[in-house]
Amino acid sequence: SMGDADQSKLFVGGISWETTEDILNDHFSKYGTVISSAIAKDRNSGVPRGFAFVTFSESSSVDRALQESHQILSRTVEVKRAIPRSEQQNQQFPHRGSSSRDHNRAANYCNSRINDQRFQTKKIFVGGLSASLTEDEFRRYFEKFGRINDVVVMHDNMTQRPRGFGFITFDSEDSVEEVMQTSFHELSGKLVEVKRAVPKDGNGG
Repeated sequence: SMGDADQSKLFVGGISWETTEDILNDHFSKYGTVISSAIAKDRNSGVPRGFAFVTFSESSSVDRALQESHQILSRTVEVKRAIPRSEQQNQQFPHRGSSSRDHNRAANYCNSRINDQRFQTKKIFVGGLSASLTEDEFRRYFEKFGRINDVVVMHDNMTQRPRGFGFITFDSEDSVEEVMQTSFHELSGKLVEVKRAVPKDGNGG
């Protein structure tokens, strides 16, 4: 049944642009037989979105792969169990209707539309930063979208290692609109994810 196939599937996040499906097959073949690797791409531009799904012939291969940390093309990637589509669907739509793909697409579309229109913010979240990125470089990249009031690259309190994400606060909401016009941004050779950050002040923060 489909349910079983989902148990044999891995989500692989934070892969570089140069990563191919062959490279993924090759990397994960030591854990068992890889049936397929699928790199997610932007539907319009065809640009890789920085993550992939790897399906094994047996779910025990997933368990083995999860025991280890993974480096692909000398970049540490995030590996986790893929969420079965049936569970995804139940989270978003309690009622059953047409195919789950249409449902998911509809849900994603609604969510993104709501986010686009409703909330005005001067702050963005930027994820997938390379560990070597400095606060200066981070600021310089986003300065071209407008005046910046605040730049934060998050570090782990214990180890002081960069946690791979940060926040930029602009002087004006328009700068955030500008940034969001581009679906992907590349900082020091790495694709990063940019989202609107909920402004702190409105939430008693």
